[in-house]
Amino acid sequence: MSKLEVKLNRAGVRSLMQSAEMQSILKNKASDAVSRLGLGYDSDIYVGENRANAMVYADSFKARRDNAK
Repeated sequence: MSKLEVKLNRAGVRSLMQSAEMQSILKNKASDAVSRLGLGYDSDIYVGENRANAMVYADSFKARRDNAK
């Protein structure tokens, strides 16, 4: 057996996770989720310290009530 050691370039991984391409992928996934949920839901993308994040949230009272049920 060989002893293979892999050491990640943390700064490179961070820049990949925060890149515009990753944000585009996340935006598409969040938009797909919003389209399945229907009216009253929305999505948002933000870049954190280590990676880009997407969130889907209830934007109207009716959607919040539906989500609570």
